[in-house]
Amino acid sequence: MTNSNMKKVIKKHLEIGEEGHLSDLEKSQSGIVLALHNNEPSLRRRLLDMGITKGVTITIDGFAPLGDPVNVRLRGYNLAIRLFDMSQIDIKRIG
Repeated sequence: MTNSNMKKVIKKHLEIGEEGHLSDLEKSQSGIVLALHNNEPSLRRRLLDMGITKGVTITIDGFAPLGDPVNVRLRGYNLAIRLFDMSQIDIKRIG
């Protein structure tokens, strides 16, 4: 794990229609992916391979007991993803 992965993720409250990061969403909220901004090519490729692409809808299903990782639902399946990785996915809140 690099030092960049150890940074604290700061969450902000998003209203419907506002843009932010996937990490800003709370349980049961949804967003549409706008972009991935990741400097690690292997992680970017892995996220794309798991279906996290521009235009896909992602819903937050729940959080691990310590808050990380987060269970999300997209394309009909569930995925656990680290909070830091979520902070590098731009979204627009839709619900």
